[in-house]
Amino acid sequence: MKYYGLVDGTEASLNNFLKSLPGVDQVGAEARAAMLGTRSIKTSSKKKAIDLAISMVDLTTLEGADTAGKVTALASKAVRPDPSDPTVPSVGAICVYNDMVSIARKHLDLVGGSHVPVAAVCTAFPSGRASMAVKIQDTLDAIEAGAGEIDMVIDRGAFLSGHLMDVFEEIVKIREVCGEKAHLKVILETGELVTYDNVRKASFLAMLAGADFIKTSTGKVAPAATPPVVLVMLEAVRDFYQITNKRIGVKPAGGIRNTKDAIKQLVLVNETAGPEWLTPSLFRIGASALLNDLLMQRMKMRDGYYASPTYVTID
Repeated sequence: MKYYGLVDGTEASLNNFLKSLPGVDQVGAEARAAMLGTRSIKTSSKKKAIDLAISMVDLTTLEGADTAGKVTALASKAVRPDPSDPTVPSVGAICVYNDMVSIARKHLDLVGGSHVPVAAVCTAFPSGRASMAVKIQDTLDAIEAGAGEIDMVIDRGAFLSGHLMDVFEEIVKIREVCGEKAHLKVILETGELVTYDNVRKASFLAMLAGADFIKTSTGKVAPAATPPVVLVMLEAVRDFYQITNKRIGVKPAGGIRNTKDAIKQLVLVNETAGPEWLTPSLFRIGASALLNDLLMQRMKMRDGYYASPTYVTID
């Protein structure tokens, strides 16, 4: 692996590069995120924005009480979010625990969803507290079961202790396991990283190590995908592209529950990274309840009134 020519794989090289990154203006980042959050879009553009947001949703269930029945129902919904309206796009992916990957993959293929990938949360999600051997096996099991995307968690304890090379090498190894079979999303768990400078540093570390996406959160820790954090990560992928000519995706997850939140995310993307990132291949939203609200807002625009909440399935 060449690490984009920015580091040579040694600890000294990695530390020197990360130390060279400019700090984040906390006040400026929060003010800009707040300002962009006040932007509105024209009614004529809202339906397009809703459809785009639907296509970016990683429809997620990550509960200990998940069952095969719940996962197959979610897979059907991922392919046809509104069975009464075939113009509604499929979602970006369905995200589940490892033991549900094969169930999701088989059902997606059965109902015409071969184009919808299964994302598996791996590497001892959500804590990341396991041996490297366990993390590698976790990833291999997911890919063997049919996962096309791997959402791995970093070792935040190692990162916060300054053991950056340990974090870097773990990502490199999981990237090697994924090979060409699966895209790699690296979860930073920004709620535990404390500062925006750490978020920026972790973003670059993950990208250098081979991440296809950087993801805010597991959804199990608060705060999760706050607008300023997403802004910092979008600036990181923008800056990384300017240096390397390689576009890396961003996935906010946790706390994005309604259409207004989703549209604010799209505005952040457009105004920070640029319109090139407004595609499911470069931007995803990890959510469960969000899809229902997007569907109800879409129905309101189509029919002129709100449907009953029971019209959409409750996940």
